[in-house]
Amino acid sequence: MKDEELYSLFTTEEFDIEEPRTGHEERFLTKLKEEAQQKEIPKDNFRSFWSPWLAIAASLVFIIIIAGSFFSTKAYNKSTDLAAISPEMKETQEFYSTAIKAELEKVNLAKSPETEIIVNDALKQLERLDTEYKKLKQDLSSSGKDKRVIFAMVSNLQQRIDLLNNVSTQIEEIKELKNNDHESTII
Repeated sequence: MKDEELYSLFTTEEFDIEEPRTGHEERFLTKLKEEAQQKEIPKDNFRSFWSPWLAIAASLVFIIIIAGSFFSTKAYNKSTDLAAISPEMKETQEFYSTAIKAELEKVNLAKSPETEIIVNDALKQLERLDTEYKKLKQDLSSSGKDKRVIFAMVSNLQQRIDLLNNVSTQIEEIKELKNNDHESTII
């Protein structure tokens, strides 16, 4: 049935079956060549030689700008610490930093299977306090060295020392309980 429809289409429709004029193919090919020549862009020696170098130079400039902004941000963040406020604050920060380091070493040296839970908990709390301190440093730079932020930073350092002192005390108590001879006590 489909073949019959196809046959009827070809028999009823009038198709242009005339041959093109002579030289049609040559005229067509010359037009194609002319179009191709018009579209072809003449190569510029300057552009072809320097374009890869310019791309590399632009990439390097971009990398330098990104690195510069990264390092300047780091330098800016360093200047917003307590030490940048005044010499007294610098001394305060150094005092607390050395005290925290000393207590932290003492706690880490006293770590044992019996005290591991306490020490790990203290380290987590120190991480939380450190995160808060970093936020306070950002607040200090944005607030214009507000005294409330400075007080909060000093309080944060004091909390760290208090935390480490409490952990040291608990570790000493655990050691004493372990070393005591419970059999000799009289009830």
